[in-house]
Amino acid sequence: MFRTPLTLFRTLAIAEAISWTLLIAGLILRATADLPIAVSIGGGIHGFVFLAYGATAVLVALNQRWGVGPAAIAIVSAVIPYATVPTEIWLHRTGRLRGAWRLDETSDPRDRRPIDRLLRFFLRRPAVLAVALVLVVAIVFAVLLIVGPPGGKG
Repeated sequence: MFRTPLTLFRTLAIAEAISWTLLIAGLILRATADLPIAVSIGGGIHGFVFLAYGATAVLVALNQRWGVGPAAIAIVSAVIPYATVPTEIWLHRTGRLRGAWRLDETSDPRDRRPIDRLLRFFLRRPAVLAVALVLVVAIVFAVLLIVGPPGGKG
């Protein structure tokens, strides 16, 4: 399903935009119909997808060897409602999502860096990568749930 960085990044960019809709709908339902559970559900889904998108942006940025600028824009775009979709379009149009996963070492000296070796290790084992990413996202999500929402629970 996610045979290329483009398909994975695009899927998570769209999912992040959809999760914004769920959060906003939850906020509207809380304000208009006195349904605070709607924010808990929409916010929970949005939070998890937000973190998954961030992890995906880092993974794709490493694979595609983006500089700090494009990587930061990709990550920060999740903070602005619906900005992940135009960011994905921009990254695609500028060729930053072109190509395949870097599974094999090449003659490029950067391929010998520890981060690139680790990346190839996980990319060659997609099930292990998926489990690791889900675990990291779930742990961060759980910690953030314990800490509480931005601005407090007021």
